[in-house]
Amino acid sequence: MLIHVGPDRTESIDLMLAGALSSIAGALNAAGFLLASKFTANMTGNISAFADQLVVGETWLALIFLALAVVFILGAGVAAATIQIGLARKLRGIFAWAILVEAALLLGLSIALTLAPQRAAEALIVFSLSFVMGFQNAVTTLISQARVRTTHISGMATDIGIGLAALASGPEGRRDAAPRLKLYSLTLVCFALGGIAGAVLFGLLGQGFFALAAGVLILIGWPETRRARRLGVS
Repeated sequence: MLIHVGPDRTESIDLMLAGALSSIAGALNAAGFLLASKFTANMTGNISAFADQLVVGETWLALIFLALAVVFILGAGVAAATIQIGLARKLRGIFAWAILVEAALLLGLSIALTLAPQRAAEALIVFSLSFVMGFQNAVTTLISQARVRTTHISGMATDIGIGLAALASGPEGRRDAAPRLKLYSLTLVCFALGGIAGAVLFGLLGQGFFALAAGVLILIGWPETRRARRLGVS
């Protein structure tokens, strides 16, 4: 799931990646909203909110929404740079190691929340999760050559609509559209189900939820690093 890159990936591998990581993204997005009333994976909404708040004169709030988008981009850039350095140094399982970095970030967030004053907790949550969402989306985008994007739900919904139209275009169109429809639909459904699970678990565990999410990512990433080493692939 986190070893083969681009054309070496099969449809089933992409489906596993999309299902696992979009579920986690949805869960984190829901937890961030419950705590801070902001979506950390929704950059379309954040840019729209920036424009709206700027027009109505809420400049400080507008800048917060803009900053969320900037931090998301920064997270994606850090992930891309990390992977490029790893590939250049032939680090085996670099994509799996990147997921372990994401886990470390979430674990650090969970610990930081126990130390941060209440007033600072909201800012810490939304900016940390925006960074993590950008980081994760870049990892999945790079390993799949943009077939899998775990936080890009607006784009997925658009692609599903295009795919449904393609089903009516004849046998060739249906053959080409079917795998993409399956992937995009799974991503959307798993993001939604992850959001439900995240809301429930965050209500039960509080800040411990982020440590749980980190643990799930470790269970995904660590075996893949070992497998990459065993197979001798990057």
